[in-house]
Amino acid sequence: MRTFNAVIERDPDSGLYVGRVPGWPGAHSLGTSLDELERNLREVVEMLLEEGDPKLEFEFVGVQTIRVA
Repeated sequence: MRTFNAVIERDPDSGLYVGRVPGWPGAHSLGTSLDELERNLREVVEMLLEEGDPKLEFEFVGVQTIRVA
């Protein structure tokens, strides 16, 4: 089993959740709920893996909180 990190955001206009695997072109999807988004992302990743191992453009490290006055 392989593991990939996904960045999840919510579009304020449509209310849809948007997810992407950082650094992997084409590895993105959307859903009306977080559960639906997870299923959709899993399906996309499985499909992309059929083409072989991903050639990531960069590696996801994490998120950082920036505080400003």
